[in-house]
Amino acid sequence: MSRYARQIIVEEMGIERQKRLENAHILIIGAGGLGCPALNYLVGAGVGHITLVDDDIIERSNLHRQPLYGEKDLGRKKAEAARDRLHDLNPEVTVTAKITRLSPANVDALLQDADIALDCADSYAVTYILSDACKRLGKPLISASALGLSGYVGGYCGTAENGAPSVRALFPDLPKNLATCASAGVLGPLVGTLGTIQAQMAIAALTDMSPSPLGQMVTVNLSQYGFRSFRFDKAPEPKAVPFAFIAPEQLLPDDVLVELRDTTETPQSLRDDALRYSTQDFLENRVDLATDKRVALCCRSGLRAWRAASALRQVFSGQIVLVAAGDSSPPSTPVQ
Repeated sequence: MSRYARQIIVEEMGIERQKRLENAHILIIGAGGLGCPALNYLVGAGVGHITLVDDDIIERSNLHRQPLYGEKDLGRKKAEAARDRLHDLNPEVTVTAKITRLSPANVDALLQDADIALDCADSYAVTYILSDACKRLGKPLISASALGLSGYVGGYCGTAENGAPSVRALFPDLPKNLATCASAGVLGPLVGTLGTIQAQMAIAALTDMSPSPLGQMVTVNLSQYGFRSFRFDKAPEPKAVPFAFIAPEQLLPDDVLVELRDTTETPQSLRDDALRYSTQDFLENRVDLATDKRVALCCRSGLRAWRAASALRQVFSGQIVLVAAGDSSPPSTPVQ
């Protein structure tokens, strides 16, 4: 019996849509709590090729919510361990592991051959970098975020004829809740639920199921066992991107670099001429940078840089960009 027999007989699927899956290429950013269930079900469904991007290693604290891994995998790169486990699940699917971090410098190349992207990193900077690129390149994006016992999944971007608004249309401003899974925690069943919904939305988008998952938001609250869904097809795009992210290697020689990480975070800044400020000082004093050059604000996740940029905008009319050197959670409450 065919490996895919049970899904082919589903009325909404059929042989033709199964063939579409077998010819599809998905880019997945993140092999953690969201990525594990998404990968498991997409590989099981017979998606032809998956490129998996993650530079993190497996730690014991990951195992409660990342069931692709076990004790024997501790210390291994997540992308490589996931690739090996998924090959055993379905050797008909090609999984390419890339041990790197998504950035504005490599996002276009990673998206080039992909039919759709899944944002499973649960990272504030990654979400906006990926959305901006998908909007520009006309690629569909399925993005999710989880915290504690609640989260959401949304379908964004795509082509002008068959797409949806970007993440910035729904989340134009800095989130009020700046907590992360590391600081506030998360339960495994929540990310399992959200990652599985991501897989279903990806399958629906790749096979043109109706209604389209692009422009659809699903929110989940497992403390009340509540699921809610709404469409945001008409959400207006911002007239301009207030603060774009750049990679450290995209800094220009004459950029004014403001380093918001203290010396305990990074003894050495990205450049010797960087101006160092604590985020609190920058916010309270609205530091006035008397310059006609581009200002680049740097922190670990992009969150502090965005807050500092918002304060700087009150006294500075020039170009401001954000440099993120690590991960943090994306916004927690979508705008309707």
